[in-house]
Amino acid sequence: MQPELADLLANARVVALPMRTRFRGITVREAVLIEGPEGWTEFSPFVEYDDREAAAWLRGAIDFGWRPTPPLERSTIRVNATVPAVPAGEVPDVLARYPGCRTAKVKVAEPGQSLADDIARVRAVRQVLGPEGRIRIDANTLWNVDEAEHAIHALAEFDLEYVEQPCATIEELAEIRRRTKYMGVPIAADESVRKATDPLAVANARAADVLILKAQPLGGIHSALRIVAEVELPVVVSSALDTSVGIAMGAHLAAAIPALDFDCGLGTAAMFTDDVTDEPLLPVDGEIAVARPVVNGRRLDALAVDGERQRWWLDRVARCFHIVERAEAL
Repeated sequence: MQPELADLLANARVVALPMRTRFRGITVREAVLIEGPEGWTEFSPFVEYDDREAAAWLRGAIDFGWRPTPPLERSTIRVNATVPAVPAGEVPDVLARYPGCRTAKVKVAEPGQSLADDIARVRAVRQVLGPEGRIRIDANTLWNVDEAEHAIHALAEFDLEYVEQPCATIEELAEIRRRTKYMGVPIAADESVRKATDPLAVANARAADVLILKAQPLGGIHSALRIVAEVELPVVVSSALDTSVGIAMGAHLAAAIPALDFDCGLGTAAMFTDDVTDEPLLPVDGEIAVARPVVNGRRLDALAVDGERQRWWLDRVARCFHIVERAEAL
């Protein structure tokens, strides 16, 4: 079922969620929530993305709001803690928001910080998690190949589970994977999957050992599952700083994947000071439930953006809808 644009706009609510710590350069996360026949769904591409890229996120929102979810393999998903680029001394407080999580994803390569800052942060995470904990780091494409090789060598002593998107291009990922293979540290691809015109290209180029999948930017659960079916690599389902509605989309994707070898990056509701539901999808004993949260109208009102931002987002929905509509007509 494909909704009309009027259906989307009539049910859309634009909200802004305050964050506990600056992350990915932002302190407030804006999102559009839309109620469809299957329940609430979310459209929240980052504001700097152009309409072509954002249109995939709208396809994902429509998929979750208007199509039944596939059969599920599990009712809970193990999730990782997410550690922003905070000073090492703040790490214990951050990890305390993720009770029971055995894995932590640590942001590195933050602009304005040094490798020494990264080492101190990762060391602090290892001290809190202990030797049995799992640590993965995420550079968000911000290293070149030489910088990545140097940083991975410096951080390998902390027994890294994998390094996520150390460099920007598929060619660079393949090169850093070749250079660091002797260290036994796997390379994971995120942006090279969700921002690529061909999300299978990174796997076909043997440029990564793990694929990071995000439901919204890949066009929804069903599109992401087609990628899973076509690759022979393990996958990790992650969020994109979503509200609990968007996290629920990711949880349903993770629950539909037959083999899920890694903890997923779906615990990020803990990064917000408020949410659109009275029962956010926060980690409990290291897991989140696979469920659609009940959206609270009172919270939607309290978190609503001003009129100018609402118009900006609704205009964006309309532009992206026309892109999706044209693509569907081809």
